[in-house]
Amino acid sequence: MRRLESCWQSPARFLLLPFGLIFGLLAHVRRMLYRYGLLESIRPPVPVLIVGNITAGGSGKTPLVAALAEALAVRGLHPGIVSRGYGGSAAAPLKVDKTGDPGIFGDEPLLLASKGFPVWVGRKRGDAALGLLASDPQCDILIGDDGLQHYALCRDFEIAVIDGESVFGNGLLLPAGPLRELPSRLDSVNAIVVNCAGKPPQLHTSAPVFSMHLTGNVFISVDHPGISASEFPGKKLHAIAGIGNPQRFFDHLAALGLRFTPHPFPDHHPYRSEDLEFEDCDIIIMTEKDAIKCRGLAPGKSWFLPVKAEIDSALVELILKTLGK
Repeated sequence: MRRLESCWQSPARFLLLPFGLIFGLLAHVRRMLYRYGLLESIRPPVPVLIVGNITAGGSGKTPLVAALAEALAVRGLHPGIVSRGYGGSAAAPLKVDKTGDPGIFGDEPLLLASKGFPVWVGRKRGDAALGLLASDPQCDILIGDDGLQHYALCRDFEIAVIDGESVFGNGLLLPAGPLRELPSRLDSVNAIVVNCAGKPPQLHTSAPVFSMHLTGNVFISVDHPGISASEFPGKKLHAIAGIGNPQRFFDHLAALGLRFTPHPFPDHHPYRSEDLEFEDCDIIIMTEKDAIKCRGLAPGKSWFLPVKAEIDSALVELILKTLGK
């Protein structure tokens, strides 16, 4: 993926333009086949809220899913979460054990399950949704993590998440650029959420736009979660990030006043102990998503920074109003 991303900013992207046109045509035809019922979609007996994006890579979908689940729970609902389980080996629908193996469930579903919500994974998200409802009958709303293009699962409310820094990248379709669908797709979603610490970019769309930002400043021990620290005076710090946008995490650390050596890794990277062997290192800082895969790899040296998505309450009200809740 990184090699492909490097092409997006080089003249090589123009060589990939024909493939991007084919990709866009196939994506549009596939969507129309589902829209007109020529491909089958599963409709669960409860409302389905989809959180996704139109670009490849990280935009903050998983923190938003967690924040929405918490906000809906506060309002008396019982949300469940379904996910593809990217990075995990599970193919058939499977309930996520929050203490389970990320190699089976994937790192993001484990992170979401750690928040206390029922989470199911499966290549067929519709089957995963039905499995969740059978296992947790009190669930009265489903949230699909990264499912905007997974039309085999019917939805009642769509949220597209936009990275406020990169937005649409070079504006080209995969593989010539990061776009999974054209920006015009945003006109058909129910809401757009821009993940941006500063002023959100101007978007030419008819959908309502909301902002969110990530907060967090307390570090937790990876191997002893009950122990926390707010600072590391006099320590030589290294930071790792195996997420869609590692620089966002590094910028967050820098904004906290930390000085460190950054080490970006590919999204969903399966860490080994050798990956954490840094010279002149006292402390390794990582994301909560990385911590799930780094337990026991660098005992006594690893700390993660949990972050929480701060969202506009008007978004939650719009969801409840649209779904009749």
